[in-house]
Amino acid sequence: MRGVRPEKLIDALLSASLISKESVEKINRYIRLNKGDIEDAIITQNILSEIEYMQFLSEYLGIPAIDMSELQVPDAILQLVPQEFAEKTLCVPIKKKGKFLQIAMADPTDIALIDDMKFVSGYEIEPYIASKKQIDHFINRHYKKEAMHEIMKDVILEDVEVVKEQDVKIDLKELAAAIEDTPIVRYVDSLITSSIRKGASDIHIEPYEKLLRVRTRIDSILFEEQSPPFKLRNAIVSRVKVMSNMDLAEHRVPQDGRIKMRLKDKDVDLRVSTLPTLYGEKVVMRILDKSALCVDLEKLGIEKEPLDHLSRAIQSSYGFILVTGPTGSGKTTTLYSALSRINTPDVNIMTAEDPIEYNFVGINQVQTREKVGLTFANALKSFLRQDPDIIMVGEIRDHETASIAIHAALTGHLVLSTLHTNDAPSSISRLMDMGIEPFLISSSLTLIVAQRLIRRICPRCKEPTTVAPEAIERAGLNPEEIADITPYHGRGCDDCQGGYRGREGVYEIMVVTQKIRDLTVERRPATEIMKAAISEGMMTLKQSALLKFKKGITTLEEVLRVTATI
Repeated sequence: MRGVRPEKLIDALLSASLISKESVEKINRYIRLNKGDIEDAIITQNILSEIEYMQFLSEYLGIPAIDMSELQVPDAILQLVPQEFAEKTLCVPIKKKGKFLQIAMADPTDIALIDDMKFVSGYEIEPYIASKKQIDHFINRHYKKEAMHEIMKDVILEDVEVVKEQDVKIDLKELAAAIEDTPIVRYVDSLITSSIRKGASDIHIEPYEKLLRVRTRIDSILFEEQSPPFKLRNAIVSRVKVMSNMDLAEHRVPQDGRIKMRLKDKDVDLRVSTLPTLYGEKVVMRILDKSALCVDLEKLGIEKEPLDHLSRAIQSSYGFILVTGPTGSGKTTTLYSALSRINTPDVNIMTAEDPIEYNFVGINQVQTREKVGLTFANALKSFLRQDPDIIMVGEIRDHETASIAIHAALTGHLVLSTLHTNDAPSSISRLMDMGIEPFLISSSLTLIVAQRLIRRICPRCKEPTTVAPEAIERAGLNPEEIADITPYHGRGCDDCQGGYRGREGVYEIMVVTQKIRDLTVERRPATEIMKAAISEGMMTLKQSALLKFKKGITTLEEVLRVTATI
């Protein structure tokens, strides 16, 4: 808020008893690490809901708030403010009343911006306040409904022909000219920015024989986007390669690159990968949006008792902690959250990562580069000569890395890392398969976290529902067990994807007790270790997921989707 100092807003929130002193520390920490504002900090960390914070701002500023989730505005009104201006300023027209134009604004205290709006629209301005997220959604729903048509219309009129058969040499001069063409640039920029706004984690551009398919992954699920004309496949892929500093002439081998973008007031990184396929190069862009990263252990969805076990383990001065699960299950977020909790000036934290997804003040992060010999194992060896207290290894991939990590844990260091296994007990078997002696595993390992990500029901369109008896049976539940539970689902709205919005972790946290150490030394199978852990109170992944269903956080269908193979 340009017209209000952040300290004033925080004082007002405290005076209204809407936040605590502990929340103030979280807000300031978030702003410092993410370069965001108070609104981002409060809503992202679930300190207040979007509605609660907007109501507070409305009362504090004396400016009415407006809910834009289902607002419909005639095209004649929208045309009073150009799309580019609306996107840049987060101001959109909502109603015309005589000589006044009602405007929804993320920052109605910006007097200079109100003057600009008056100049652009030709009307006197009557400001309303709305959240940045709702304004973003509004712009996507209204301004952009014809965006693809307009972009592609321009391209077709230009009649850019840049596609060549895979076995025909591509004219690089012709292609270079095509990818700098305004419609191609506009399309790629629009695809990336709209995907970021929708909360996508990945963008897929896939060439087939007669189709260029574009998909975005939102909350673990891939959704198809409108496909651009097939003949533009080389121009679009090449534009992405230019943006990510790849070799434009090379299309026979995979390439990796990176794009740094600034979207309004936040920086977003994209990791880009190309792969030659039968009909051209497939592109996948992984979106790394630091402002969307939650690094608060309490906000990850871990139940109280398992969270207490994890908190005690990371506060220890030594030991080996493993986080396991498939790719995309949130392991990196859990590790970053743990490191954020113990990142204090009196400890030396060093990490070896591939790649470094997010950077943190106070943590020495090293990007591994296998081509030049900087592997996880070599980085770990160097770390031990750098007086570390805490070491994080991105992934245990081989015997050498596992061996060095375990010896570091045995010599007074706290070591955290990840492993690819289906559940917590299987991690012990996996380390043995790598050639690590059981007595070393039992002596060093202190705790194992297995996890998955489950989609949350959209709070805006959440409503009671019924559950089919077959689903209850497949989940291993007794009808009596959920007789007093009200199941929910999302009916679907503009604010979500098919009734779901956001994700939450489900966790299996196994403390390595003396009983489990004994079973490890005896080389007992993972099934036996699992039974022992459950008998000592461990909550399994499936139990954790079913608890989310019983609490109304997710649906039984989602539980079955995530835990079907567990």
